[in-house]
Amino acid sequence: MQNTLGDLNNHLFAQLERLNDEEIKGEELKEEIERSKAVSNIAKGIIDNGQLVLQAQKFADDQMNADGKMPKLLNGGV
Repeated sequence: MQNTLGDLNNHLFAQLERLNDEEIKGEELKEEIERSKAVSNIAKGIIDNGQLVLQAQKFADDQMNADGKMPKLLNGGV
């Protein structure tokens, strides 16, 4: 199973719904807030990683030679 940014979005909205549940109070609310912080931190890492992958792909696309080949230095060669 492969997770997607759509899945991440669904998890974030589900967490938001749990935080908005007015039935949750006291210790249970504190636990949900801590869970939300953890989810948020993980989500940020996933998003940051996705941005890095996108930047690397854009860089690679910009570095392609006219013949469509990646320069040796960027393709693991010397």
